[in-house]
Amino acid sequence: MLAAGLCYWAASRDRRFLIGIIIALAINWFGDSLDGTLARVRNRLRPRYGFYVDHITDAVGTFFLMGGLALSSYMNPFIALGLLIAYFLLSIEVYLTTYVLGDFHMSFWSFGPTELRLLLCIGNIALFSRPIVELSGHRFLLFDVGGAIGICGMALMLIWSSLRHTVQLYRAERLP
Repeated sequence: MLAAGLCYWAASRDRRFLIGIIIALAINWFGDSLDGTLARVRNRLRPRYGFYVDHITDAVGTFFLMGGLALSSYMNPFIALGLLIAYFLLSIEVYLTTYVLGDFHMSFWSFGPTELRLLLCIGNIALFSRPIVELSGHRFLLFDVGGAIGICGMALMLIWSSLRHTVQLYRAERLP
């Protein structure tokens, strides 16, 4: 993800680095998918260690990715910051739910990290031909529109999930 962030920054000067982002995201997906599978196949499970290292690495990687987007010419830095905040808030909700309910779900409405990587790759391809989009007579950066949609989507996921888990916990711990 550090490489993807650096490629976003470099793509401001040379769009060919957009291909580097796709390669970096593919390597990230492969590594992220492989570590747990490899531990299970080798029967070398360390659930708490693996959970911790996997998700702290994801958080740091997302920071680098959003930092690269913020430094690029493809997304307004405030949109990138909004995405980072929305991601961190949703992550906090997921980790709290894992702790208090013992229920871990990283995907919402069949949309998770793999789908986000694919969407970002498709967006990078679209940047070659259409970095600016027109909506209602106004021109916007393609990634600003996608980022705003992402912020709204993650905010809805956060609200829905938080309300659902709050009700679930309230029912589990009713006062007499």
